[in-house]
Amino acid sequence: MFPGQLRFLATEPEEVRRDCHTHFLRMDGYQRLCDGGFRFGLYRNIPVDFNGLEWARGQFDRRGRELGLTLRRPARFRSRANALWVTRGSMKDFQLYQQILGLTEPWRVEQVTLKVSAREVEVRVSYADTLWGCPECQQRMHLHDYEERRWRHLDSCQFQTVIVSRVPVVRCPEHGTQTVAVPWAEKYARFTRLFERLAIDVMLECSITGACSILGMSWDEADGIKQRAVKRGLARKVPAVMARLCVDEKGMGRGQDYLTIVAQVTEQQTTVEYVGEERNQASLDAFWEALTAEQLAGVEAVAMDMWEPYVRSTQAHLPGAGSKIVHDPFHLVKYMNEAVNEVRKSEHRRLQAQGDDTLKSTRQLWLYGMENVPAKHAQRFDEVKELNLQTSRAWAIKEVFRGFWLCTGAKQAERYFWKWYGWAIRSRMAPVKKVARMCKAHLSNILTFFVHRLTNGPIEGLNNKIQGLIKKAFGYRNKERFKSDIFFHLGGLNLYPAQ
Repeated sequence: MFPGQLRFLATEPEEVRRDCHTHFLRMDGYQRLCDGGFRFGLYRNIPVDFNGLEWARGQFDRRGRELGLTLRRPARFRSRANALWVTRGSMKDFQLYQQILGLTEPWRVEQVTLKVSAREVEVRVSYADTLWGCPECQQRMHLHDYEERRWRHLDSCQFQTVIVSRVPVVRCPEHGTQTVAVPWAEKYARFTRLFERLAIDVMLECSITGACSILGMSWDEADGIKQRAVKRGLARKVPAVMARLCVDEKGMGRGQDYLTIVAQVTEQQTTVEYVGEERNQASLDAFWEALTAEQLAGVEAVAMDMWEPYVRSTQAHLPGAGSKIVHDPFHLVKYMNEAVNEVRKSEHRRLQAQGDDTLKSTRQLWLYGMENVPAKHAQRFDEVKELNLQTSRAWAIKEVFRGFWLCTGAKQAERYFWKWYGWAIRSRMAPVKKVARMCKAHLSNILTFFVHRLTNGPIEGLNNKIQGLIKKAFGYRNKERFKSDIFFHLGGLNLYPAQ
């Protein structure tokens, strides 16, 4: 816009030219001054000689206000009519932390102290005189006392940042003595909201021990953040209709110590909705009893295995449970695989007594589906399954049963089942007949699969993740903490503190 350049004046004192923040410049053009080092805050006080260019000064006044620059005439250059100081304001440390913490009146940063030996930045926050209210009922209260508190904040480079404030204490006739709420942390917390968000993200990715090492805090502090996050998330959860549910048990790895898990299945994700102790009817009763009438009516399908306590609990609480309970393919095919293995073990013992090792080292082969037999075992398996063995017939019955789940509708599936059942019940193999009778007894809830197309696969996937939590924690001694960890990682909760 204005041609020219900026250059030092050799006639000015050496100390002025030598100072890194004070350079004497001659301005023959305006554009370079406004768009040069001043834009990036490289200089603070620069004397400028406009050389009589009053129009340039007018332009600079307008542009300078946009850039935060001001003009003033220093005493040392008053003999020069056109010599002016260009001053750019700089941000102080307390102003920086005021902006970082997002504080507004009446709170303000009073002082910032760097403690190098302690590797800590201490930010002291004060407040202006104002009327305070009870944090519970929001009624105005008289100031009763002060309490100095400290909160861990996000680190400033390699230094821990600690916020210190002398917080007012009010006395409420209804709620007693209360510390007023501060905008950067939740009640009773020793960490700021932003730090807790970071800690939650880290603990979602690694163990508590790993999070403590990364964030530099104790195990109890990390666990406190996790427990508050779960409590916060459960409190925020809004009761909603859960159309598709899965029920299963999960062992804690110590004998017959089980938990009952209920998960909601949606197109987006599968989330844990309930964790109960043991795996009896009362364990699942507690879940159904916590639902509203609207939620119970909104349940369309519940996938579960044939564990009788779960079936009885669902039938007792869920309207129309007979058409909503689904016994999924996974567990039924699993029962058939176990039956085939029982037949193989019995026949193998009988053949070995006769000196025949035909079935030796074939256990895994009979558990494969026809299409899943590895190429390296295909020839060996073809030879064995063509022999006149009970195990071969049991395996064939199992493979035909797998085809049952490929039916397109409930009526077709029912016809298929009765044909298969006739073959299985006449097989003269007790383990196979036992599974066939069990399927017959639960046929009505097996056929519901072809209506709802819901399996227990999603919750089996959750069980694998829960097993990963057990492995990562090297087991759990405290059942409540185990339940809390399941909700923390798999509950789909909003864990973060409000901002």
